[in-house]
Order: sequence, then structure tokens, then C-alpha cells
Amino acid sequence: MRIGAPGAEKPVVRLDDTHYVDVSDLTADFDERFFGAGGTALLTGPVPERVDRGQVHAFAGERVGAPIARPHQILCIGLNYSDHAAETGQAVPDEPILFTKSPNTLIGPYDDVRIPRGATKTDWEVELGIVIGRRTSYLDTVEEAAAAIAGYCVVNDVSERAFQMERGGQWSKGKSAETFNPAGPWLVTPDEIADVRNLGMWLEVNGVRRQTGTTKTMIFDPYVIVHHLSQFMVLEPGDLINTGTPPGVGMGFKPPIWLQPGDVMELGIDGLGRQRQTVVGPR
Repeated sequence: MRIGAPGAEKPVVRLDDTHYVDVSDLTADFDERFFGAGGTALLTGPVPERVDRGQVHAFAGERVGAPIARPHQILCIGLNYSDHAAETGQAVPDEPILFTKSPNTLIGPYDDVRIPRGATKTDWEVELGIVIGRRTSYLDTVEEAAAAIAGYCVVNDVSERAFQMERGGQWSKGKSAETFNPAGPWLVTPDEIADVRNLGMWLEVNGVRRQTGTTKTMIFDPYVIVHHLSQFMVLEPGDLINTGTPPGVGMGFKPPIWLQPGDVMELGIDGLGRQRQTVVGPR
């Protein structure tokens, strides 16, 4: 986890809902340098030792930031759930649909989400996020892809559909407004997850369940995604990949439901924690 004011977060390791170990003396941040130097493996010895010595702190209401520092890139996979593709009336893709999201969209899991100027169709998307653990390109197998993953987190791929679909078909236009990528509350290493391809996920707006899904309906699982992307680009340590959303997005309702200032989104994934954001109006 990373806790503290925006731009001044410190890296910690969560022990449970009430306690953590401060590791800011071991790494300046959970960033490209940290992951590239071995990442979470660097903490496997020091953290238990500090717990044994009683060097444990209680959470005291600190802000929770995104679990990683601003990445080199945020890559996103569209239409990656068979039931979501059906919801939108689009064909199941033959290979992953790729678009990008501005890295400065990254915010903490409880920060406000701001509707951009001129927006009319702002939407929600609970997604599984992949964090890359080492510099990666031209992977030969999905097994190699699995070894390149540092961990997973909850993300909300907030989207402005009018910008995405009515402004020249440029998906990144509708995905890159400020605050459009809440992440966290924590990064979970792969060894903590029994089966990443069988995780329940959900999202509510104002207490009403809108999305209920599971990673079982992914068309391309995390290992396939990382292997595939490595054939086209170099993935850097700390890069974030948003892997698609299950059905229940606002544009799938008839009539569509769009986010409004004052709305509250709550979302989560089994074992990865939960988020809560309040929607605010344009600057």
C-alpha cells in the first residue's frame, strides 16, 4: 500500500485492516525502480523481521493512495468479458483490443472522481488491474508471462462515453480525464491469490448493485494478455494493465444510466479489497 497526502505517499505493507509495516527506508516508493530491482521479493525478509520486533503501526485515518506510483503507461483491454461484449451488442474479439489511458489519471481508491468539462455520459467499470514486475518483451509462453506479473489490484476504469464514441472513435479521449483511474487499496502478490481466473467482482452506485461478475468470463486471461502485449511493445516494471469489465456498465442499461455529481461508487474484487469514490462536477 501507499498512504499519505497526494504526492507525498509512503510505501507500507498491510498486515490486516488495522496494522501495517512502514518500508519507506527500504524503498522510496513502489515505482519502476522498486519493481525492476526485484520488487516484492525485497520485502519477504525485512517485513517478517520487523513484525517479530514489534515494528508495527496502526492505521490512523491516513489517506490511501494508489498502490503504485505513476506508471510508465496504463494499458487497457476492451471488450474482454464475453457477457459484457454481449451487453454492448459487439462481437467477441479475436485478439485483445488495446487502448491506452493517460498515466496521470491514476488516483487513490477513495479519492473523488471528477466529471470532465463537456461530459454528458460518464460511466463506471470495475476491473482487475495487473502490475508488471520486470522489463518484458517478446515472451515465448504464457508461463513466462505469469512470472512477469508483480501483482493485482482493483481498478475503476472510469469512462466518458460521449468522448469515447462520438468524437472520432478515439477511445483514449474518453478514458484519460483526470481522476479516471482509481486503483487499490492495495497490490496483492500472485502467491496470495488461489486463482486469478476465478475472482468475483462487483460495483454499486448509490447503494444499488450495477455490476456483478467474475474473472471466469474473461475472454483473454491475465497471462494471455501480458504475453500478447509483449509481442508489440516493451512492458516496463510498474506498468499497469486494466483488463476489462463484466456486464452492468451504465451504457448497457435501457435507457442508459450516467454518473452525476454526488453519486457514490463502491466496488471490489475478491481478495483485492474495495473502493469508494464520490463523483464531483467539472472544475
